[in-house]
Amino acid sequence: MQSDENLSKPTTKRAPWNKGRLIGAKPPLQQKHVWAIRGMLQNERNKRDLAMFNLAIDSKLRGCDVVTIKVDDIAPNGYTVDRATVRQRKTGRPVRFELTEHTRQAVDDYLKFSRKKLGEFLFTGPKSSMTSRQYGRLVSDWFTGVGLDPHLYGTHSLRRTKATHIYRRTGNLRAVQLLLGHTKIESTVRYLGIDVDDALATAEQVDV
Repeated sequence: MQSDENLSKPTTKRAPWNKGRLIGAKPPLQQKHVWAIRGMLQNERNKRDLAMFNLAIDSKLRGCDVVTIKVDDIAPNGYTVDRATVRQRKTGRPVRFELTEHTRQAVDDYLKFSRKKLGEFLFTGPKSSMTSRQYGRLVSDWFTGVGLDPHLYGTHSLRRTKATHIYRRTGNLRAVQLLLGHTKIESTVRYLGIDVDDALATAEQVDV
């Protein structure tokens, strides 16, 4: 049995792990934010980061997948393709994505500058392949550079950006599910934060 002395000792309360942190889903970037970051990286002539940012927006991949992209995945013939396929680490499922003209140009410029070869990781850190943590720090620097709060926005903001804009313009939830590589439509609904008001707004655009 515990002694009275032990029972009378005050218990120290541990601070919650999320105290002072902003938690929850990271919001997507607005179009003006996307162009602000692109402009900043272009002005800095940072070919690697510009290619990485554009590719992250177009691919809609998780950060752990962005950093493990290889040259073969998007430029098997020496130049960037219109569409590419990457196998997701989280699900093991392949997902296809489109590469817009400004992304292809940025990646091609980076490939010429870096002289990356087939079989190599597209983006590397100081020693080898870039880690998810290093990628996260870069993304935070981009946000800070254009006046965005890096605690409010994160790497998932890049993944959600194009998917959210596609849904808002088309209302095609199934298409967004395929683009994000989700196995269940419910996951896409939660990921986009769709509620009843969103559904009604989409329905109001349809007249039969």
